[in-house]
Amino acid sequence: MSIKVSSLSKIYNTQKAVSNVSFSADKGQIIGFLGPNGAGKSTIMKILTGFIQPNEGEVFVDEIDVLKNPIEAKRIIGYLPEHNPLYKEMYVREYLQFQAAIYKVDKSQIEICIEKVGLTSEAHKKIHQLSKGYQQRVGLAAAILHNPSVLILDEPTTGLDPNQLVEIRELIKELGKDKTVLFSTHIMQEVEAVCDRVIIIKKGEILVDKKLSELQNKQQQIIEVTLNTGVDKKIFNQFKHLVLATNSAENTWQLTFNSKEDMRSTIFDFAQENNLKILGLTAQTKNLETLFREVTTL
Repeated sequence: MSIKVSSLSKIYNTQKAVSNVSFSADKGQIIGFLGPNGAGKSTIMKILTGFIQPNEGEVFVDEIDVLKNPIEAKRIIGYLPEHNPLYKEMYVREYLQFQAAIYKVDKSQIEICIEKVGLTSEAHKKIHQLSKGYQQRVGLAAAILHNPSVLILDEPTTGLDPNQLVEIRELIKELGKDKTVLFSTHIMQEVEAVCDRVIIIKKGEILVDKKLSELQNKQQQIIEVTLNTGVDKKIFNQFKHLVLATNSAENTWQLTFNSKEDMRSTIFDFAQENNLKILGLTAQTKNLETLFREVTTL
């Protein structure tokens, strides 16, 4: 296992930020780390990288005990924090040379990393002269400079424009081929485009930990239908593949189906057979975004 976390807990004063969290990750996995603000994502990432100590639990990265040997662990971890800590009066190359000296990395790696993250045209500038998106790239270049086996990225695409997003997503996918990548984001499409696996946490506890392919195979279809009159819930029992029927408003029902078939035509036929008129009909797929809302608003 590249990452192994066991029974991790962290308390700030009386607030439990992380509660008995356990998970593991293998080399070559890209994991989307999701949760609402204040869920404990950044706290777990800081513990994983040895920057803060938990109250309970164990953390191993490539079999190194992070809590007992944080400096040794940091040699094999690349970390981009949520608030990218840069020395903004330094030139881009100067800053990366400084980072290379800390990790005792050959300076030839600097140009390789500059090219990898798409900084070539901006590398002659001082960091404060760069846009937020390019400053993120500097932080990412610093995180991969020492060729770590594990990458911890806390909202790495903050401030990137749509074109930069695509480029950085492709870079993360490429890096994930021979590294373990754990990154947090609020952009669900980003997770669907890049990740192999999804972990969703809320109030310091893991609610979902599944492969993305497994979640996608279980996608459900939700159809909201407004009828011209009230009906009894039992009338919907005749539908095949129906999972749930919820009366969301007057004469409006949310019908959830486990089916890849478009169920709208079935609902039209149902209405006709029962002398009902359809006043409104919308359909959506229960994707990662709807799953996230569902589990984090309970």
